[in-house]
Amino acid sequence: MKVLLLQDVHGTGKKDEIVEVSEGYGRNYLLPRKLAKEATAETLNSVKLSRDAQAHREEVKKREAEIKSRELKGKVIQLTARGGENGKLYGSVTADMIAKALKEQHGIEVDKRRIEQDEPIRAAGQSFVTVKLWQGISVRMLVNTTVAGK
Repeated sequence: MKVLLLQDVHGTGKKDEIVEVSEGYGRNYLLPRKLAKEATAETLNSVKLSRDAQAHREEVKKREAEIKSRELKGKVIQLTARGGENGKLYGSVTADMIAKALKEQHGIEVDKRRIEQDEPIRAAGQSFVTVKLWQGISVRMLVNTTVAGK
């Protein structure tokens, strides 16, 4: 009996996979527990359509990430943070601060978890951060930090 798995089933297969199982296992275990549906032409078609739709959504997101990367390339983020003598900051510049400055200055919204710092920014000056937009698509940006409130 061929079934379409609706969830991951240990020892049988993963979600949305079509597997061949014994008649008893399918009728007495998988189907009553709603772990699988019988693999009819209709269910196979619906799975194919949902896979195609998911692939299309991912392609659109990838294109958007590529456009964002082109827009961000070469841009500089200006930040002002509180600090003391000799350009040392009180605390450090966080990814959240960088994300907010990026939205304000360049109008591009990026999740703070997508911003990676080589090392914490604890002094005024220039440093680099990496903004990861998609798998394999990232932009290295310059952050120019100045001290306010000397």
